[in-house]
Amino acid sequence: MSTRLAKGGRLLDRSKPLNFTFNGTPLRGFQGDTLASALLGSGRTLLGRSFKYHRPRGLVASGVEEPNVLVNLGRNARLEPDQRATTTELFEGAEASSQNHWPSLDFDIGEINDKIGKLFPAGFYYKTFMAPKWAWKHLFEPVIRQAAGLGAAPKEADPDRYEQTYAFCDVLVAGGGVAGLAAALAEAKAGKRVMVMEQTAFWGGRAPVDGGIIDGLAPDEWVRNAIETLEKMENVQLFTRTMVSGLYNHGYVIGYQRVADHTPGDGRPRHRLWRIRAGLVITATGALERPLAFAGNDVPGVMLASAVRDYVVNWAVSPGDRVVIVTNNDDAYRTALAVLDAGLSVPVVIDARDSVTGALPMAVKARGVRVLEGRGIAKVLGRKAVTGVEICAQAGEGGVIETVACDCVAMSGGWSPVVHLFSHVGGKLIWDEAGAMFRPDATRPPIKADGTALARAVGAANGALTLDALCAEAGLAAQVEPEAPLAPVWVMPAGAKEALKFKAFLDYQNDVKVSDVQLAAREGYTSVEHTKRYTTLGMASDQGKLSNINGLAILSDALGQAIPQTGTTTFRPPYTPISFGAVAAEAKGEIFQPLRRTPMHGWHEAKGAHWEPVGLWRRPYCYPRAGESHRDAVNREITNTRTNVGLLDASTLGKIVVKGPDAGRFLDMLYTGMMSTLPVGKCRYGIMCNENGFLMDDGVVVRLSEDSWLCHTTSGGAEHIHAWMEDWLQCEWWDWKVYTANLTEQYAQVAVVGPKARMVLEKLGGMDVSKEALPFMSLAEGTLGGFPARVFRISFSGELSYEIAVPANMGLAFWEALNAAGAEFGAMPYGTEALHVMRAEKGFIMIGDETDGTVIPQDLNLGWAISKKKDDYLGKRAQARVEMARPDRWRLVGLETIDGTVLPDGVYAVAEGHNANGQRNTQGRVTSTYWSPTLKKGIAMGLVVNGPERMGEVLDFPGDGGVVHKVKIVDPCFYDKEGEKANV
Repeated sequence: MSTRLAKGGRLLDRSKPLNFTFNGTPLRGFQGDTLASALLGSGRTLLGRSFKYHRPRGLVASGVEEPNVLVNLGRNARLEPDQRATTTELFEGAEASSQNHWPSLDFDIGEINDKIGKLFPAGFYYKTFMAPKWAWKHLFEPVIRQAAGLGAAPKEADPDRYEQTYAFCDVLVAGGGVAGLAAALAEAKAGKRVMVMEQTAFWGGRAPVDGGIIDGLAPDEWVRNAIETLEKMENVQLFTRTMVSGLYNHGYVIGYQRVADHTPGDGRPRHRLWRIRAGLVITATGALERPLAFAGNDVPGVMLASAVRDYVVNWAVSPGDRVVIVTNNDDAYRTALAVLDAGLSVPVVIDARDSVTGALPMAVKARGVRVLEGRGIAKVLGRKAVTGVEICAQAGEGGVIETVACDCVAMSGGWSPVVHLFSHVGGKLIWDEAGAMFRPDATRPPIKADGTALARAVGAANGALTLDALCAEAGLAAQVEPEAPLAPVWVMPAGAKEALKFKAFLDYQNDVKVSDVQLAAREGYTSVEHTKRYTTLGMASDQGKLSNINGLAILSDALGQAIPQTGTTTFRPPYTPISFGAVAAEAKGEIFQPLRRTPMHGWHEAKGAHWEPVGLWRRPYCYPRAGESHRDAVNREITNTRTNVGLLDASTLGKIVVKGPDAGRFLDMLYTGMMSTLPVGKCRYGIMCNENGFLMDDGVVVRLSEDSWLCHTTSGGAEHIHAWMEDWLQCEWWDWKVYTANLTEQYAQVAVVGPKARMVLEKLGGMDVSKEALPFMSLAEGTLGGFPARVFRISFSGELSYEIAVPANMGLAFWEALNAAGAEFGAMPYGTEALHVMRAEKGFIMIGDETDGTVIPQDLNLGWAISKKKDDYLGKRAQARVEMARPDRWRLVGLETIDGTVLPDGVYAVAEGHNANGQRNTQGRVTSTYWSPTLKKGIAMGLVVNGPERMGEVLDFPGDGGVVHKVKIVDPCFYDKEGEKANV
């Protein structure tokens, strides 16, 4: 049985015992334990149940590749499901519980699935739930939903804190084993800025466990010296408990740091997500040992030989008193020696190779251990724990030669380099026949835009699996026992009968067996990607770390082709799961989407503003007075603006600077109109379309200088349009010399609107704002009332209007100065609803009202804003398509009810006849509708079939309650059509 050894434990601090519980039972471990080692040390081997068959499962591995022992960790607000016991550091008071069973781990009703397992072969769900049709809703779906998942989802808000940070380096080393540390030393001594990230809590990788000599030192001592040297170098940063989870284009790397998992509640952020730009990534990620596929290889107590060695050496845990070793390579003999050194028994080593003569096997034989050559395991005995093994000839069909009693089986099928990071951005692999493994192809690494390598692999990750090989690669001297070649073994025994293969597992978590992969091949799934999805091989949380190579080898054999021809599945980040907390970081609660406030927000709030959400901004909808409805407040604000002067906080409008020798050329492609010919100091209205020709944003463009333009966008569109600009510049027109900057929050902007607007600015003083000095659609810069200001003569209300931008930190003071100066002229603030009504009175469109993602400029009578002087702009070719150019498109018109009432928003105009669904045909719809206090009637704009050619026609717009609104088609400009009021 498993137990804690009386002495040893390289990583343990026995002076610091830790109390924890598993399924409610109090247990004890030590500082330095993982949850897995502490459970084994407490005599626990049955630790979980498999997903499909609910078979008893125990630990297989000691690291990130562990597929079986996923636990619920914590409780209430700190409950977290599916935590891998092998990577969970033990801490005082830890509460863990097993998953995927009912009513208990020891007695699980779901185990009945194993008894009828032949009903659930690969792909059974594609065949079973097709008929009868009624059964899906009433039988299949409820049962599947009940069975889906493993752990229990938390129901309370996570109390922990998470954060993200950014970093840059010349070289990022992923992995803190001997190869990674040697690479870091070499790069750091060359003057590079180096970051080293190791996913575990300790340095050195496997070398301190496996032994040998490095430059005359024991691995532990060499590693300690290397870390001390690196810590003293100012150009080096070292991180433990930090996994390099993904490598992306342009040297973008994600690192996942588990800062305080082992010290919960200490006030530190629990996890930290690193976003790194690295000039070069060195993948020193090591290799993973492969299991062997034999019947019963999932019984609790069957483990990887390297894992058995880890538990014995690192944590002084005996996985069993009598350990049988089964292998196809020499490395497993190190486990036999470690077990013997711990005072445990190794009854036999079962070696699939016909001849075993290496130094390691000889050392084991010298200790009195039987080594059986050319043998395999026919079957593991036991169900909830290993009781013995049946031994057979590896070349046979499983005939039992002898039975050996044992309580642990340590298996080794060879090693696979961890090539995930190298492959994330297109690094290619080659099949190494001698090592029976895929390893990085140094001639085809991931490439950066300049043609240089983005990543290179070193050490075991590069196929240098032995200490002498990786040291030779790093320029170090090593002494280690030589190893004889392995013999590729994918199924044990080679001619195993179907009954044995039906119990030989490849993917432990998803219960995928050798027989499932062979069935998939027979049913025509010849692509490894198709086989993966049909069988679910490698689709569990371990992402095939143990199963994929064995699975594709068995698939290759079933298809009668070489392994390289079958290839591998796609490696995708993250390397291991990342918490949602780390991904979200601070973006939760009130700052999940931080509300944006203009510099004048507090002033509006103090004046009782009613707020309207505009993107993430909050803008005043209106400023209701005591006893005044919102509608009355809006009407008052409109009337005052049209007769006196109104002040609008327009700070939320997008403000993007576009600068550079090719800026004009760039804007000509972005906008439908010509912007490169705009004179300095002048303004021009512009509209943008997406690639499909649909209108996406509008605003005024201002030319600031010969090579600089300022583009105004809608309030909700600034980030999107800036990203749109950068997308084209970085991905398509990367050689154009253009720089963009989103300055939306750098400036406060105020619209001073109304017939007395000029009087207010003249009272402030400092600039000539006369019609002659500052004509309509022009710009002037200077000082107003002591404030540095950029003044635009533009209007969205149809009145005399100035939009004035000042530095954001002066915004509130400028706003207050305007209010004070405008008091004698009847100035008052107005909100977004008054703005909307006034622009509708003028027939000006609103992005999001008159547009819905299917509208082109021509539908809105904006053909005048499309230049005929240039060959191209984004969306032009799309607008030439037949659908876009058809004559009966819905086009913008004004709408007035016959009785002067306000049309309901969004109602449709009906036409004669019905469509295929029996619904009335339609011929138009309302896009925006308001009560106009200026015109004393309801006004609306809408899109109507051939609308501009149908002026004066009356249409029916059915509303709620059977009411049909009679509506006349009119000109969309209801107020001051000649534009005289804005141009005074």
